[in-house]
Amino acid sequence: MSENSYERIYDIVKQIPKGKVATYGLVARLAGNPRWSRVVGYALHVNPDPASIPCHRVANRFGQVSSAFAFGGENMQIRLLESEGVTLTDGRVDLSEYLWDGL
Repeated sequence: MSENSYERIYDIVKQIPKGKVATYGLVARLAGNPRWSRVVGYALHVNPDPASIPCHRVANRFGQVSSAFAFGGENMQIRLLESEGVTLTDGRVDLSEYLWDGL
């Protein structure tokens, strides 16, 4: 993947508002390639600026947070989401309530 691909992914993730989440697949689609779900995961794992690129707002298609969250583990991802008003049940976000529509 080119650095440009990661930049497109980061640009999308920066748009996810507080209190919302996106799925890896949604970020991939909005970044230009619906097959990039894993690439999104790789890009977020090496996030160069977590203060500006809120990778904690990305979950899998079932609303589950990452057990490999690179910035403090899944418990940190849960804490960050909860601090923004996102409620989780058993480590899962209710996507019907919190999914960002990408607009």
